[in-house]
Amino acid sequence: MNPNDIIKPENLVYARPRLLDERNTHYCPGCSHGVVHRLLAELIDEMGLEDKTIGVAPVGCAVFAYNYIDVDWVEAAHGRAPAVATALNRLNPEKFVFTYQGDGDLAAIGTAETIHAANRGENIVMVFINNAIYGMTGGQMAPTTLLGQKTATTPYGRRADLNGFPIKISDILAGLDGTCYVTRQAVHTPAAVRKTKAALKKAIQNALDKKGTSVVEVVSTCNSGWKLSPAKSNQWMEENMFAKYPLGDLKNV
Repeated sequence: MNPNDIIKPENLVYARPRLLDERNTHYCPGCSHGVVHRLLAELIDEMGLEDKTIGVAPVGCAVFAYNYIDVDWVEAAHGRAPAVATALNRLNPEKFVFTYQGDGDLAAIGTAETIHAANRGENIVMVFINNAIYGMTGGQMAPTTLLGQKTATTPYGRRADLNGFPIKISDILAGLDGTCYVTRQAVHTPAAVRKTKAALKKAIQNALDKKGTSVVEVVSTCNSGWKLSPAKSNQWMEENMFAKYPLGDLKNV
């Protein structure tokens, strides 16, 4: 190797990814969405997929993903992103198609679309942001809200006898024959960010290789909905969310 080709630490520049649009974010300070947006923008660029990518944005905080990542987007009705992605991928099999969804979208109103698209093994990637709450509409209980967790609609905490148990939707999806890769990651530390980027890259490559459906769940924070500071939200997530939603691969075929 030529010594001149070695990248020295002092020459490294932490810059905005080329496909991440230069605009002010609408996300709350400390929100995990922005980190995941950056990772997707980096990977799409690094893998040479700028002109081959179609993203599907649904309803909720995730809806504005099309404002930030400079690729082709289609907006879907609430929960219907996997159904729309199915059509897009079947009509454009040479494209990389992914959905970007929150827990209220993917695991509540969109449960049927999510499960059946995954069961069919559609060659798409589902990026699933799990912050255990409806962040955009006022902080109501979501399917993934923990037992005892206080929300706008469970002010005394979620109760199993009244509200049911939290849904571990990724575990359900991992049990379907159509999924080839299901993983649960986070972005609260540099090490976690690196693992999530690697997981997203594997999922994207699976879609390109026509292996079936890949699901990347990102356990996330919602400091506005949780009524905590960004730092305390990360701490609460580590102490509570990871016990119910442990990180790591659930399925890797």
